[in-house]
Amino acid sequence: MTQATIRLKVNGRMHEVGAVPDTALLYVLRNDLELNGPKYGCGLGECGTCTVLIDGVAARSCVIPVSGCLNREIITLEGLGSRSDPDPVQEAFIQEQAAQCGYCLNGMIMTTKALLMRNPRPTEAEALEALRYNLCRCGAHIEIVRAVMRAAARTVEVQD
Repeated sequence: MTQATIRLKVNGRMHEVGAVPDTALLYVLRNDLELNGPKYGCGLGECGTCTVLIDGVAARSCVIPVSGCLNREIITLEGLGSRSDPDPVQEAFIQEQAAQCGYCLNGMIMTTKALLMRNPRPTEAEALEALRYNLCRCGAHIEIVRAVMRAAARTVEVQD
């Protein structure tokens, strides 16, 4: 296939990249835009480490062709907040120490953000359901769920 100039809106900024249209979004984010929040895990869309938000919905960037992202809003982990001003979800994960190796963290945080955008007051069961397809080998599940619930409480607090 032939490379094309592709325009993407990522983290609120427009970018032009040269890519074959069926290139996985993950590769463009990491290799061309140097955004390393989304990770390569399984390459099959099953583990969640590559999760980004596309139009506010959690999506597996390793299986989405970059051509399917035109005229859509893409947000990566780097687009949520900064070290000095983290997003409430990022802050909750820090406060709960909800990571061990950290490889799953991108997917957990981005999935949590998508959950809270559509349901700011999830129950613990709803949080577990939302995260069920994000794999964590380290066993930080208890801390992760606590972080989700802390972020939900903070999100509601900010909205009220």
